[in-house]
Amino acid sequence: MVRESFPSRLLIHSFCRDILKHMLNQRAALDLLFQALADPTRRAMVERLSRGPASVSELAKPLPMSLPAVVQHLQVLEASGLVRSEKVGRVRTCRIEPAALRTAEDWIAERRTSWERRLDRLGAYLAEHSDEPDQQE
Repeated sequence: MVRESFPSRLLIHSFCRDILKHMLNQRAALDLLFQALADPTRRAMVERLSRGPASVSELAKPLPMSLPAVVQHLQVLEASGLVRSEKVGRVRTCRIEPAALRTAEDWIAERRTSWERRLDRLGAYLAEHSDEPDQQE
């Protein structure tokens, strides 16, 4: 039996810990992203920003809420990474962050691919066994 040396076990442990930490960080980022998109007001803001940058007052105009409430929603969107903003003079301009949307899109695509494979296997199984007589008669 080959025994690993202490340094190599330590290296493997460190590598596994780093991978787990990375995966948990990605999950936390994805959680923030979906939590931000769970609110209809924030989705409306993202929809507006998908057409181009807008100032906070432009984003607030069609919404039935106070400017401080709009700013709180924007803070959630910024914390999730969906929106970036910059202040020039007295105007804060917001823009969409496409990379964050791609993260959500990739996650959804992975789920879709997995379910499509499962459904394809089910379809193949049913096609293969379609000419077998019913056992219930």
